[in-house]
Amino acid sequence: MAEMRSNGNVPFVVIPASHHLLYILGDVEFSKIVTSVTLALTRPFTISQGRIFMQTQNDNPTVILVHGAFADGHAWSRVIPLLQAKGLNVVAVQNPLTSLEDDVAKTKRAIAAQTGPIVLVGHSYGGAVISDAGEDERVRALVYVAAFAPSEGQSVSDLAKDYPTPPGFSHLNADKNGDLTLTLEGVQNHLAQDLTSEDAKLLVATQGPTNGANFVAKIMAAAWTSRPCWYIVSEDDHMLDVDLQKHLAEKLDAKVTSLATSHVPQLSQPQTVADVILAAVEEVRNNAHQERA
Repeated sequence: MAEMRSNGNVPFVVIPASHHLLYILGDVEFSKIVTSVTLALTRPFTISQGRIFMQTQNDNPTVILVHGAFADGHAWSRVIPLLQAKGLNVVAVQNPLTSLEDDVAKTKRAIAAQTGPIVLVGHSYGGAVISDAGEDERVRALVYVAAFAPSEGQSVSDLAKDYPTPPGFSHLNADKNGDLTLTLEGVQNHLAQDLTSEDAKLLVATQGPTNGANFVAKIMAAAWTSRPCWYIVSEDDHMLDVDLQKHLAEKLDAKVTSLATSHVPQLSQPQTVADVILAAVEEVRNNAHQERA
C-alpha cells in the first residue's frame, strides 16, 4: 500500500517493495516493477487502486456558474470562495438576460475560454441556459440548483405550464420593453425568505432585469441527456414549484440533494451547495483517471 508522507512543504509517497508502479507525469506514462521507491511530489496527486496520478492543470475542472433571472453573478458570492479554497478555477457568468440566445452565447464564450474539463452549474432559469450551452465536449458534468431543465425544443414556460404558478411571480414589475424585475416584497417573502432583510435589499439592488420573452424561448440542445447531473431541490421554494423540481431531477436521472431552503440555497446554505458541486468535480476527476488508466 502506498504511504503518503511529508518532509517540510514537499509531500512524497513511499511505495513498498515489489509493487508494480504506474505513474503519470504530464501526459507521459511510466510503468515499472520496483523494489522500493520514494517519489517527491511537487504537484497535487491522487492515488487510485495503487496508482499515483500527478495532477496537471488540465486535470482540475473549472467550475462555471450561471445565475438565473432577476439576478447577477453576485448570486454565487458565498459559494465562489468555498470552491476557490479547494484550488478550483471558478468563473461566474454575467448573463445579460436580454434573451435566451444572448445568455447561451455568453455562457458558450465562457466555456470556450477554458482549456480543460468543466463542471457547469445553473441556478433557476440558468438551468435552461446550461442545458443549451453545455453541449461542448469540455463540459463533463451539470449541476442544477433549483433549476429548470428543458428538453430540446422546450421552454421554461413549457415545463411550468402543468404546475401551479409560484406565489413569487405575483410580485413582478414590467417596463415598456418587457423587462421584468422582482419587487422588494417579492424578494423578501418569496425569492429569499430565509435571508436577512439586508441581504434581500442587496438582491433587489443588484438584480438583472429579465426580458419576459426568455421564459418562452425554446432551447436548441439538451446537454443533460449525455452527461452526469446533480440536482438540488429547494423544499421551501416560492419561485419554482417543488414538485416540478423533483420531476426534473428524476428526468435528468440526477443525484439529488434536498434542502429546506428558499429559491436561493446558494446564499442560504452555500457550504452544502458547494459540497454538491465538489462531488461533481470529484467524479469528473475520477472519470479522467479511469480513462487514462
